[in-house]
Amino acid sequence: MLEEVRSLGFEYAELGHNTRISLLEGILDAIKNGVVKISSVHNFCPLPVGVEHSAPNVFQFSSDDPREHERAINQTKKTLEFAARVGAPLMVTHFGSIKIHDYSARLLPLVKARMQNTPRYERMVMEVSEYLELAKEEWFERSCQALEQLIPEAKRLGVKIGIENREGLNELPLDADFMTLFDRFPQPEVVYWHDTGHAQIKENYGFINHFFQIDNMLGRMYGSHIHDCVYPVGDHCPPGEGDIDFELLKPLFKPTHLKVLEMNPAVKAENIRAGLAHIKSILGDE
Repeated sequence: MLEEVRSLGFEYAELGHNTRISLLEGILDAIKNGVVKISSVHNFCPLPVGVEHSAPNVFQFSSDDPREHERAINQTKKTLEFAARVGAPLMVTHFGSIKIHDYSARLLPLVKARMQNTPRYERMVMEVSEYLELAKEEWFERSCQALEQLIPEAKRLGVKIGIENREGLNELPLDADFMTLFDRFPQPEVVYWHDTGHAQIKENYGFINHFFQIDNMLGRMYGSHIHDCVYPVGDHCPPGEGDIDFELLKPLFKPTHLKVLEMNPAVKAENIRAGLAHIKSILGDE
């Protein structure tokens, strides 16, 4: 696996939330032999015992089931330990969700028809936004309580916790609440992790402005998952194959930011190479 990553021109790799326990021996050998270095890991990594497929939301910090809430915390501690073991400075994680009806399915047909500027769509967005705002408190609070338990472990291990922006309308933090989160947790172990595809989907839905989302987070931003998005929700494709205006976003990406190309597993090697070349032509080699 890591040999293939190296053959595509990458010196670093993120270990994702599809990393099975059975792969660990080969991964550790590849790291030891200098095939690649590990830039980051994505919670949960490795996969929890009994889980055989990508499942970053299998346990949620926000869960109203105390057993799931505790399992999410304990499994995340294991991911932090694994990050330290492989020399990764960062663990990317989802923060939880509000258990409500999926409004995305109601809005998507209108988004596909590019009806975001119609009174009907605007009323629906206002309804969704108001409902999420009213419903969020208990779910957000449980996630914050989990983070309180994780920060000491992250500090001990020297691994940062990257809270990722999400594409789901009910996922936490709500985009307007990231600053509330970071005001509550000023510790340097807690950082913002930007996902370009997720942000573009949210912009396509009319909930955020992609440029301003990054700009507002720059003070706590550690880096980014970089991938393109074919309108309206076709993310995880190579840069240059979708609709994201990376030239517009270029001033916001700093040389110090960690940048991870996050592709759909079905993307062919030649397309990954082309996407890498495309994004380097815009953002540079850093």
